[in-house]
Amino acid sequence: MGRRLICALVIGIGMASALTSTVRSQNVFEQLVSPGPVIAGHAKLEKECGDCHAPFSRGSQTRLCLACHKEIAADRTTAKRFHGRQPDAVKQECVKCHTDHIGRDADINQLDRETFDHAFTNFQLREAHKTVQCGGCHLKTVKFRDTPGRCFDCHKTIDPHKGRLGETCEDCHGETAWARVKPFDHDKTKFRLQGAHRTVVCAACHVGERYKGVGTTCVDCHQIQDVHGGRYGTKCERCHDQNKWKTIHFDHDKDTKFPNFPLRGAHVKVKCDTCHTGDLYRDKLATTCVACHRKDDQHKGQLGTRCERCHVEDNWRQIKSFDHDLTRFPLIGRHAIVPCEECHRSRAYKGTPMVCVSCHRDDHHEGRLGANCALCHNPNNWASWRFDHDKQTRFPLTGAHRDLNCQQACHVTKNVAKITLATDCYSCHRKDDPHGGSFGLRCDRCHVTTSFQKVGKQL
Repeated sequence: MGRRLICALVIGIGMASALTSTVRSQNVFEQLVSPGPVIAGHAKLEKECGDCHAPFSRGSQTRLCLACHKEIAADRTTAKRFHGRQPDAVKQECVKCHTDHIGRDADINQLDRETFDHAFTNFQLREAHKTVQCGGCHLKTVKFRDTPGRCFDCHKTIDPHKGRLGETCEDCHGETAWARVKPFDHDKTKFRLQGAHRTVVCAACHVGERYKGVGTTCVDCHQIQDVHGGRYGTKCERCHDQNKWKTIHFDHDKDTKFPNFPLRGAHVKVKCDTCHTGDLYRDKLATTCVACHRKDDQHKGQLGTRCERCHVEDNWRQIKSFDHDLTRFPLIGRHAIVPCEECHRSRAYKGTPMVCVSCHRDDHHEGRLGANCALCHNPNNWASWRFDHDKQTRFPLTGAHRDLNCQQACHVTKNVAKITLATDCYSCHRKDDPHGGSFGLRCDRCHVTTSFQKVGKQL
């Protein structure tokens, strides 16, 4: 009876102390009912029972635990990690698994490494990770919840790329085996692999495993293959494609600012360097024929610079129809079918003489009738000639004069530049004058042209 009274008295005193004390240390009653020392992690709370326990309210203990362990409370609220995913851990009281007052060195986590289901954490163990020892990822100095979950955090020490590929190892590596690399989808990068690029080994572009900051323009990789020496700029894709570097696709008519110079005929097969000898953008090219074909001009510039008047683009040596009638020497008669070379002995067409004798040097008159062959001959036929001495000269041929041989009788002087024969009788008939000139030089006063021996007029 006395013992019960003492206990009741002690309890009453303790309750009174608990109810009246706001800031205090562990009271006598709490010391008496304490089951034992708490774990080392709670040691600083051991004298403040109210931090973990509410008087006469066992159900409030979980609330007080979560008020202190806020990260666990957040996990339960957001359904993350073990305490937010494992069904029992989400609902039941904390004390169900985590008891205390069992000594400083006690382990109240109750973690069984052999049976712990890692699937309830933020990092599920798959493939090769299933056989990894816990200590391989969880360091003793780091809480389980604070263990990083990225590949790079664990594997950076064995990263052969030395961080040059970034920290997203999972882009290439899988969990089955670290050394087994899964296909990398390069199309998800800023440079999609197309055409021949799909079969190029990575090291061809990523020299020294440099991946960050690698240029994506053609010239960044193909500058060493630029046979143009940079003269055509850096936009290789204007001519080349990704299927085959040596295959050229370029429409000069559409892809340039010079639609006034479309490539036709033989120009289609001409190499770009033949015309573009300098910088494509800095050096402006002329579009006239002579700009490129001056060295081919056998006329030495004497026919001007409009080569297209005679030449065609299919073949420089092929001459298109030339209207000679536009020149000072229209081609008429047989001249129209004479090869150009017959008159134009050289390619210097300009300055070719237009007089007949310059071509028809087989003059059987030996120049006695002058150089103007056209007075008698015509272009239809050289052998067919016609000359009216009565109308075309100042000396009509009458009487016996009509039957005379021109070259033997009158025109006896060779290679005359101009015919300047005298028209008086005595000039030719001096040797026939029986009068010895005593009757003067006007023979026509007595003689007629029918016969010099016949006198037709009186003194």
